[in-house]
Formats: sequence, structure tokens, C-alpha cells
Amino acid sequence: MTTPSSTTTSSPSAVHTPGTPDRRTSLGPVGLVLGAGFSVQFGAALAVSLMPRAGALGVVTLRLIAAAVVLLVVCRPRLRGHSRADWGTVVVFGVAMGAMNGLFYQAADRIPLGAAVTLEVLGPLALSVFASRRALNAVWAALALGGVVLLSGGGFGDLDPVGVAFALGAGAMWAAYIVFSARTGRRFPQADGLALAMTVGALLMLPLGIAESGSKLTDPTTIALGSAVAVLSSVLPYTLELLALRRLPASTFAIMMSLEPALAATAGFLILGQALSAVQAAAIAMVIGASMGAVRTQVGRRKVTLPPEA
Repeated sequence: MTTPSSTTTSSPSAVHTPGTPDRRTSLGPVGLVLGAGFSVQFGAALAVSLMPRAGALGVVTLRLIAAAVVLLVVCRPRLRGHSRADWGTVVVFGVAMGAMNGLFYQAADRIPLGAAVTLEVLGPLALSVFASRRALNAVWAALALGGVVLLSGGGFGDLDPVGVAFALGAGAMWAAYIVFSARTGRRFPQADGLALAMTVGALLMLPLGIAESGSKLTDPTTIALGSAVAVLSSVLPYTLELLALRRLPASTFAIMMSLEPALAATAGFLILGQALSAVQAAAIAMVIGASMGAVRTQVGRRKVTLPPEA
């Protein structure tokens, strides 16, 4: 896969001298991904508390519509001058985004938030194994997978099987989101592609949200809370991830997604009052260690092999 930096060669930050790594191209994207992770998980915890008012699909619909409106107003994306391939990419990105959100909230409505995120993260982990060309990244992915299994308590047999299926489907869509987010970032300037994709996702979920929630979607309090979820779970994290994926390879980004169960556990504890056991804490340490190892491997690779025009 072409590195996400291919659209930013005109930027001063994209110019390197041989043998001199640019810290902004290695550590900067990592900070963006971490910030996105904290935002999306705290937004997810808020969304879970909103589901009794509007339903799972209603919350998703409010979230995507509010996020799409904000991004369209802020970005004002150009509709002309894009090829058919550009539009195809942004439409697939939007479909993956809408499906990922819809499936995840269906899962979170049936099983605990931590379990839903733990299952969902298997999608990016699988992507990291298939996309990476380095054996060491497979080791980090295996370590992260071990942490995910430990976090599950050794199995998910006591969970609603429908909720488990929704979470696994969300994981598959998350992997597709990672791939097409990177492609969209290369084809569209700034966050224009994200704004257009968010609109596609909102239109995809709108009839489903209306069918489930109806007039509940017009309640002022519900709209306000849904807008807050949109900012925390869509506008801020997706913008940060889109920017990060212009510099961070999809394989490294995917392994970093193993941090999501840890971030979800933190959000669950602070907002939903869900405490962590010693085993869960150990599992979180494993996925954090795997993510740190993946990032260190990628930074080291850039120091040794990054050409000046990359």
C-alpha cells in the first residue's frame, strides 16, 4: 500500500533530509491517534447512556447527521474537480463508516461496552497481520490479540450471540474504514473527503434511525446529547485519524487500535462506573505494550529506510 504521505509532499513537514527523521511524521500521528481514541471512547460511553432515550440506531443517526452538518459547514468541500475513482472511494468510505457505527451501537445495546470494543478491535488486528510486511509486527499483533482474549475472560460464551455478531461485524467495517480513510485522505484535501463520507454515512443510517426511533429524534434534549456524541465520537476523532493516516501506515495504525479496549475501560469507569479487575488490568497492559512495540518498530524503520521524498 502506498504510504499516506503521498498527498502532502508540498508541505514543509513532508520534506526530509537523508538520514534525518522528522519527528512530526513519526510521533505526531501517534498523538493524533491517541487523542482520537480517547475522544471516541468517551463519546461511546455517553452514547450508551443516551440509548434508553433514542435507541441504538437513533443515537447513530443523530451522531452522523450532526457530525455531517458540522463538517460540511466547516470544510465546505468542493463537489467539482474529482474523478469517478475519487467519488467511488469516498462513497465506500462513507458506507464503511455508517455500517461500522450502526453495527457497533447495536452491539453496545446488547453486551457491555468493554466487551463490544474488545471484539470490535479484532478487525484492525486482523488487518495489521495481513497488511504488514514485517514479521515483528505480527508478533506485536499476536501480543495484542492475547490481551484481547485475556480481557474477554477467556471467552464470550455468556454474552448475547447477536451482540457478539454485531461487534464482529463492526470490527470488519473498522478494518475497511482504516483502508478507505487512508485512501480518501490521499485523494481529497484537508478534511473534505471526511465531510463527504460522513454525509454518505448519515444518509445511509437516516431511514433506519427514523424507523426505530421516529419522533424521539426531534426531542431537544436528545438532539443536544446526540450532538455532543457526534463531536466526541465522529467529528474530532475521525478528523484526527484522517490526518494521522496521511503519515502513519495502515498496519501500524491498525495495531494501535488495540489500545481501544483500554480506553473504553477508562471511559466506562469514569462515566458508567464500571470497575476493572486485576486480570483486566493485565490485559490492558498487554495491548498497550503491543501498541508501543508496534510504534517503536515503525519509528525505527523510518529512521533507517525513509527516503527523503517519502
